[in-house]
Formats: sequence, structure tokens, C-alpha cells
Amino acid sequence: MMRVVKIGGRAQSATGLGPALAAAARAAGSSGAALCVVHGGGDEVSALQRKLGLEPVFSGGRRVTSEADLEIVRMVLSGTINKRLTAMLLSHGIRAVGISGEDAMLFRAHATNAAVMGRVGGTVTVDPSVVLQLISGGFVPVISPLARDADDTGTAGGGLNVNGDDAAAALAGALAADELVLVVDVAGVLDNGAVIPSLDTEQAESLIANGVAAAGMAAKLEAAAVALRAGVARVRISGLDGIGDPDAGTRVVLSQKTSPV
Repeated sequence: MMRVVKIGGRAQSATGLGPALAAAARAAGSSGAALCVVHGGGDEVSALQRKLGLEPVFSGGRRVTSEADLEIVRMVLSGTINKRLTAMLLSHGIRAVGISGEDAMLFRAHATNAAVMGRVGGTVTVDPSVVLQLISGGFVPVISPLARDADDTGTAGGGLNVNGDDAAAALAGALAADELVLVVDVAGVLDNGAVIPSLDTEQAESLIANGVAAAGMAAKLEAAAVALRAGVARVRISGLDGIGDPDAGTRVVLSQKTSPV
């Protein structure tokens, strides 16, 4: 069994995150399964932008990223947060290795509407070789969501900021994952404060259209649909308890009108 767990930025402040991820890693290892962690960290990126006199800008729940912003994204996501999460797992006895999606060209992407979004990647393609090698060596990969620019032929190679949910969905599809869990700071997809236990992709589109799911949650529902269409068997959006509890949160399924591609 292959599980991909994406940890949102706000969910990273939960005191039980380390034990929950460590327990999931041990459970995977004892059963011959594998765990892969992808993380975000948008609030910390925004905080550093403001300290440097830059104001964060978003469009459709995704961060507009200038060249200057990209360097900040790298520092925070591939530096501070990636190494903090890796150290957290190491402190719980888990053999974790922190990498960036730029490493070994794990993630490649095309810039999405560069005139509006800047250095933001969409249509993520994945070469999972480095992840599979780490897993086969008994390591838990911890991955920051940056990508190489698939259209940049320069020797330096350009980087792109990729939404963490999009990166996790693409990785889960490339790994033929049995489950993708998008961990957030709420209990799941909410409607009037109550968790929706299950919804299909058509219902998800309606929630986005009518504003019930907006910004970051809309991006998560869109990423869930991408993962399902790529053949991922199961996708959930949940709070921290969803790492260990298979029934926690909101399960997203393909609508009957949609088939995997």
C-alpha cells in the first residue's frame, strides 16, 4: 500500500503532528507499505514576504509568485519548513529525508498564465524515481512543492512555485497511491460548520461554484479530483486525526459521470 499525506501549513502547528506521522510511518513499515509526505507552508511564506516589504497576492487560492517571491518560497518551503518536518520525524525515530520537488526533477511543470500568476506551475508531471529509491531504502520522503520549469531550456534551469495540493495529487497519481490524505486545520470540508462525510467530484464543483468551498479548500477539492482521475484509489480531506483514522474527514470520490483517465 502506498499513502501520500499532504500537510497544510496551518496543520503543521498541531502538537500531535509528529506522533501522528511517526505512527503512520511505523504502521506502513510494519505492513510492507510506504508513506510519502508532501507539505505546504503558505502562512510562513506570507509572513516572510511581509517582513521584506512584499504583500502576498492570491488568485483562485494559489499564490501569485514573482521572481523575488520565488526565492522566498524556496527559503521557507525547501529550507525552513522541509527541514523542520524532517527533523521532527527523525526525533520520533523515523528515517526521514527532506527533498525539494526540484531535486532530481521530481516535479516539472509549465508556468500557468505567467502574465498573471508569475512563477507558478500547473500541469505538474512527475518523475518518481528518487522517491521510489528513498522508499526502497527504508526512508520516508518529505517533499516541498517546488518544480523545475519544463519550458526553460537554459543551463541554470528555472524554478516554479507549485501549489502543495496540486503537487501531492500529481505525486499520488504517479505513484499509483492507494490513498491521498490532504491534512488541513479543520475537520474536513464543512457546510454550515458540519463536516460533509462524502462527496463526489460533481458535488465538489458545485460547492466551489456557490462559494461554500473557497480559496484553499477549493484548491484542495480541485486537486482531489485530479488525483482521482489519475487513478488514486482514495482521497480524503481531514484534520490531523485523518492521518491515523481512515474514516475521519471528507472522502472525495469520482462522480458517476466521470471515469479515470
